[in-house]
Amino acid sequence: MTLADATTIPSRPVTALGAMSSVRVRDLRLDFFRGIAMFIILMAHTPGNFLTSWIPARWGFSDATEIFVFCSGMASAIAFGSAYDRMGWRLGSARVGFRVWQVYWAHIGLFVAVAALLAAIDFYGGYDKNYIGSLNLWKFFEDPAVPLVGLVTLTYVPNYFDILPMYMVVLILMPVIMALSRVHLGLVAAFVIIIWLLAQDALLQRLGLGHLHLALPAEPWSDRTWFFNPFGWQLVFFTGFAFMRGWLPKPPVTNVLIALAAFVVIANIPLSNIGVRAIARDWFFVTETGNPVIDARLAMKGLIDKSDFGLFRYLHFLSLAYLAWVIAGDKGANLLARGTGALASAWGGLVAIILKVGQQSLAVFVVSMFTARVMGFVMDLTGREVRTVLLVNLGGAAILVATAYGAGWFKSHPWRKKATP
Repeated sequence: MTLADATTIPSRPVTALGAMSSVRVRDLRLDFFRGIAMFIILMAHTPGNFLTSWIPARWGFSDATEIFVFCSGMASAIAFGSAYDRMGWRLGSARVGFRVWQVYWAHIGLFVAVAALLAAIDFYGGYDKNYIGSLNLWKFFEDPAVPLVGLVTLTYVPNYFDILPMYMVVLILMPVIMALSRVHLGLVAAFVIIIWLLAQDALLQRLGLGHLHLALPAEPWSDRTWFFNPFGWQLVFFTGFAFMRGWLPKPPVTNVLIALAAFVVIANIPLSNIGVRAIARDWFFVTETGNPVIDARLAMKGLIDKSDFGLFRYLHFLSLAYLAWVIAGDKGANLLARGTGALASAWGGLVAIILKVGQQSLAVFVVSMFTARVMGFVMDLTGREVRTVLLVNLGGAAILVATAYGAGWFKSHPWRKKATP
């Protein structure tokens, strides 16, 4: 597949992107960065993978989850926003409901596949490590009746399996957003901000309003809630949605904004990166009264909270996204290969692969979460020498690429094409 093939797909009329045409050209940045997020998510979920020391989560408050959710919001504006424009609110909402149904069964299938994998390793392998316990699935295997009911009703959501449920709830909010947008965009902003505020447990506790905290139960036998609180994470999703719908204007490219975004990204590295924090603790910031770096991080705990999506995570992600947006150029023009040499050809091929992975994000995500557990198991058996870890990660990345191309091939409905004589 060429880069041109990766950036053009069969089109339906898309109001959010402009006039009707026979071919819709996607903004390269959307699929490129979503594809990058897929590879990062694979590495981040692989146990004992030293490459996780270099993922965004180690260098800033936000991580690949924000990239995935933000880009999903943008993609939803294309796929579902245009459905609302063409078919009206009821059919547009039905389209969203169908997607929720698909994601729901992807979630159930992922859980069953991973649970079966871990059970098979424990039952047939005879290894010292307990793999069922590695994901805290004790309750499910000890007495499956209650967890099974919880699984299908989304009241049992183990931490490893919490991204797709969060995505489902955010999608369910979309019909409300679209209904409010028909009245006034100010109502959309008010709704998103109020729901986000009600998800901020630390803030509500400080105000004595902890009983108002919006969250969903993660298991019937405790008061634990979903790790990814959808009422907090909808903020970044609908930010991407609003940009793609044109409700928010694209930010101007100015030296002042670039400098400000760069300052935010760089300034929080000492507060975020594990290695830098360790150096700061051991060498520079130890005082008689305490450690200012660690103290500052504790003081802003609610602002960087991942579960409820704290404000500083949002600001860091927007700064990082702005810099990436500027570097990639208008509609991703700077991502395109220039010249005709071998280097340009290799870069063009790499970008085309990343775009394909980004275009098939649901299938790739589900496969990546299963593959990550397989990769961890393989490294448990073979060791975690640098060469071994790199080869296992390369193999995992190849599986994601194969999944993306396979999903794309099936979605092209090749059986409908007439055979060439």
